[in-house]
Amino acid sequence: MPDATVANATIRPEEAAHFAALAKDWWNPKGSSAMLHRLNPVRLAFLREAIDRHWDGNSTSMKPLAGKSALDVGCGAGLLCEPLARLGADMTGVDAAAENVEAAAIHSEGSGLDIRYMAGELSSLGLGQFDLVTSMEVIEHVADKAAFVSQLADRLAPGALMVLSTPNRTPQSRLLLIGAAEAVGMVPRGTHHWDDFATPDELRELLAEAGLTMSEPRGIAFSPMKGLHLSSDLSLNYIVTATRT
Repeated sequence: MPDATVANATIRPEEAAHFAALAKDWWNPKGSSAMLHRLNPVRLAFLREAIDRHWDGNSTSMKPLAGKSALDVGCGAGLLCEPLARLGADMTGVDAAAENVEAAAIHSEGSGLDIRYMAGELSSLGLGQFDLVTSMEVIEHVADKAAFVSQLADRLAPGALMVLSTPNRTPQSRLLLIGAAEAVGMVPRGTHHWDDFATPDELRELLAEAGLTMSEPRGIAFSPMKGLHLSSDLSLNYIVTATRT
């Protein structure tokens, strides 16, 4: 029997329940996850650039992840897993909420994609290592950030690439991501907790403790003209790569 403390080292039951309640609406681009649908293309643009740079790939290739395995942790209902699978990855998605992985599996089957989904604590699932590990907007929701980053690092195969994104803990993120976005219904109330946001320096330290080197962060910013876009402005949200030191 696995140790219960270890088995639940990072999952907050209340956070898992919050996102499980959104499972059936996750794929609705005008529903409760509308902001994630807007954010996904920005993440994918960064990911594609990072993938090509890391593996010296051809930017015109339709399947840059062919022959590679990928893991998305905190996958929700699979918004990132499906495009990564289409890029050629042998794809696995893990989430704390069983309701999410059920919704993800139903959607991927309907899309003709072969993706393995699993629910539970990452360290307890018996997974191997992967060429690409992603975890987007998740680290703010875990019970122990250091344990979570260590679990992610353990899943990296030799020469692998990790990509993480998270809100930054700044006055601007408190005002816009929580005060404004939740007030007008752009994200469900209770989604974000500002005190749990990680600054780039804090994330860099967490990754270093796990033996990883973090890239210079790219901001994910918002403007009325561009919408969400990659930027040098880190005040709201940022995305990074990490590799073994």
